[in-house]
Amino acid sequence: MTSDANDPRRVSKPGDQCFVWIWLPEQAEPVVAGTVVRDKGEVERYVFKYGKKYLERPDAISIYDGDLPLGPEVMTPSDGHELALSIRDALPDNWGRRVIVNNLTGRNGDEINPDAYSEMTYMLESGSDRIGALDFQRSRDKYIPREDDEVTLKDLLTFSDLVQAGESPPKELAKAILHGSSIGGARPKALITDKGSSTQQSRKMIAKFSSASDHLAMVKGEFATMRMAANAGLNVASVQIENVSDRDVLLVERFDRYLLPCGKWARKAMVSALTWTQENELTSRHVAYTELAEFIREKFSNPEDNLKELFSRLTFNILCGNTDDHCRNHAAFWNGKSLTLTPAYDIAPQTRANQDARQAIDITPQNNASKLTNALQAAQSFLISETDARTIIDSQVESIVDSWPQVIDEAGMTSNEARFFEHRQILPPYAFEGYGTCPDLRPTAPKSSVEPTPF
Repeated sequence: MTSDANDPRRVSKPGDQCFVWIWLPEQAEPVVAGTVVRDKGEVERYVFKYGKKYLERPDAISIYDGDLPLGPEVMTPSDGHELALSIRDALPDNWGRRVIVNNLTGRNGDEINPDAYSEMTYMLESGSDRIGALDFQRSRDKYIPREDDEVTLKDLLTFSDLVQAGESPPKELAKAILHGSSIGGARPKALITDKGSSTQQSRKMIAKFSSASDHLAMVKGEFATMRMAANAGLNVASVQIENVSDRDVLLVERFDRYLLPCGKWARKAMVSALTWTQENELTSRHVAYTELAEFIREKFSNPEDNLKELFSRLTFNILCGNTDDHCRNHAAFWNGKSLTLTPAYDIAPQTRANQDARQAIDITPQNNASKLTNALQAAQSFLISETDARTIIDSQVESIVDSWPQVIDEAGMTSNEARFFEHRQILPPYAFEGYGTCPDLRPTAPKSSVEPTPF
């Protein structure tokens, strides 16, 4: 990332400091936790210091003990990082950054260079309804949320298409959608609030759109795998699929928000596995599930249940072709004392060019081949015997076979769309090499060996 303040691409000048506000557990209003200051040295980085008044609060919690423990000193990011990772978790990733740059400059398509802007820009220009329990403000005295205006799903789809096509969206639409840009991820998405009804409670939702570059029904595929994960007993975010202007939209209910009796939203603090491991984006691909298991054994509350859940997610990822299981797609709630896994999210079948596949992080050190036998090798790190591991896998396989006809119907998949996923992402034969027979997803078909759809 460039740190040249004279770079003409840097059109936003938010200053060299901002204040971190935090929602404490069970509270409806945020308080100031501390200050982030930009250090423009030889290598640009951001230091953090808790406020004196915050440290004096009896209910104060750390943003995260692993990198920002409570204390009066100025804290510098660890080597290889320009910003504490527990703060970086609250910033937008690729899609949100592109939305912000578009709003600041009017640039589109290949003209957008998110790396030309400081992290401070993304702290202060992204929306306040971000993932987790943090927000960033220019003031330490008054909290002014950067709220989103009411927009429809159709508006969101229009905006997404225009940005991806390199065209300028109308200013009023850009402003309304900008403040949903604080969520992570690389694909088009935005935040919406379902106001509910007299019989149904309001909900906070993430809307995920199909992309102009999609070559398969990605939204329908993610809906199907998320539903099958829930059917298989995993703890996953609730999802539904909508069709807007002949386009599919996946709605994912947020689990970092909940309504208090007073009718206001409380927020849950979260940290990603990137923050647990204190790795950067590049080095984190060498993190192994077995290392995450070791961390859970040492740092999580109720480690046995969390270990079983993470192992089950690993095996389900292999069975459904989700190879996008990088460290940002694993997260834990943080209550100031302990960690516990959040519901699973972003379980989506990924495109692949060949029959073999690799997980985004290693299963065991230096081994990321998407095979069930590799998961069995990792089971001991999760305090799970091979027998119990096979029971988990076999139960998931049976559940997937049973659920597949129903979920493709609920997703509105055509027969051709479903066949594209079958035995390519969903129950791929490669996953079963050395483990056992890959069952047929279409039980009415001949029971001979299953061949995947040609690549």
